[in-house]
Amino acid sequence: MSFHGGFLGVVIGGALFCWRHGIAMVQAGDLMALCTAPGLLFGRLANFINAELWGRPSDLPWAVVFPGPHAAACPPGWPGECARHPSQLYEAGLEGLVLGLVLAWLAYRRGWLGTPGALTGVFLMGYGAARAFVEFFRQADPQFITAANPEGYRVFLGAGWGLTTGQLLSLPMLAIGLWLVIRARRRA
Repeated sequence: MSFHGGFLGVVIGGALFCWRHGIAMVQAGDLMALCTAPGLLFGRLANFINAELWGRPSDLPWAVVFPGPHAAACPPGWPGECARHPSQLYEAGLEGLVLGLVLAWLAYRRGWLGTPGALTGVFLMGYGAARAFVEFFRQADPQFITAANPEGYRVFLGAGWGLTTGQLLSLPMLAIGLWLVIRARRRA
C-alpha cells in the first residue's frame, strides 16, 4: 500500500473520529504525527528486510544486491551484478529517524504541542520533502518505464527530467504542511 493513500485514509477516519467525539482535529493530528515517524522508521526497515521497494541501480560502495529477477534487471551494459540504492534505508533515516527527532524536539523542547496544527504541518513538510528527495534514488513504478521514458517518470519533462508519482503526491503535502505551520504560528 502506498503511504499517500494510507495517509488519506487516516485523515478521513481521524476526522470522523474527532468529529464524533468532539476532539479538535489539529490537536489529534499533532499527536498522530509524533507517533507516525517511528512507524515509518520500522516500516521502511521491514521493506529493506523484505527486499521490496528497492532503489535505482548504483555502483556506490553501499549499494545492495537484492534477490529476485526484477531487482537483478539492470540497464543493458551494466557492469557486474545489479546493485541498487538501499532507498528503504534512506527513507527510514529521513522519514523515520530524522523527522521523528525533529518532531520530538519541537514538541518537548520548544513547546509546539501547545500550538495546535504546527507539528502536523512540520510532519507533512518533512515527509513530503524526504519522500520527494528519496524518489531520485528509488526505482520508479514499472508501469511508467518505457523506451522513451527509461526513468519511469509519471510526468516526463524531457531530456531525463520529470516527476515520479511519489514526488507528485508529496507536493500537496508540502503545501498543506506549510499552510498549517504558518496558520498555527500566527495563532500562537
